Amino acid sequence: MPPAPEPRLEKITPGNVDAACDLRVRPDQEHLVEPVARSLAEAYAWPDIAWPRLIYDGDELVGFLMGFFRIPWREEAPDDLRSGLWRLNVAADRQGRGYGRFAVRAVADEAWRRGERRIYTTWEPGDDGPERFYLRLGFRPTGELSGGQTVGALDLSAPDTDAD
Repeated sequence: MPPAPEPRLEKITPGNVDAACDLRVRPDQEHLVEPVARSLAEAYAWPDIAWPRLIYDGDELVGFLMGFFRIPWREEAPDDLRSGLWRLNVAADRQGRGYGRFAVRAVADEAWRRGERRIYTTWEPGDDGPERFYLRLGFRPTGELSGGQTVGALDLSAPDTDAD
């Protein structure tokens, strides 16, 4: 029996943009993450820093991620350029299957390819937020807040390049 296909990333195209905008997280998570349509509007507004991608498993759309690369993090410190995970939306009925981990790894690999050695993300604090998920993946709170959200950083190691 051949191995199951790995999830893969796809660019947003005219052929998949409607499905992307229809992607929904669980209702209890809607207050924690922006809808994909808003993320795509932001990607359009900031094309030099946004890296939007869809996550497919076989032919099935299972998630959306958007990375950001080398943005000035603080207005008062324009040399503090950061990269990381801007958005992560995994379809409500596909959560808990490793797609979020795959998404974070994909952003980390792209950041590494671009010369970054640390990535950042933010999350809504609280018991119903994604903090445990990000901590399990190795993110550590920096002590900063961004828009009321916790800022976390993940130090990167070289991507796994074994071709077994």
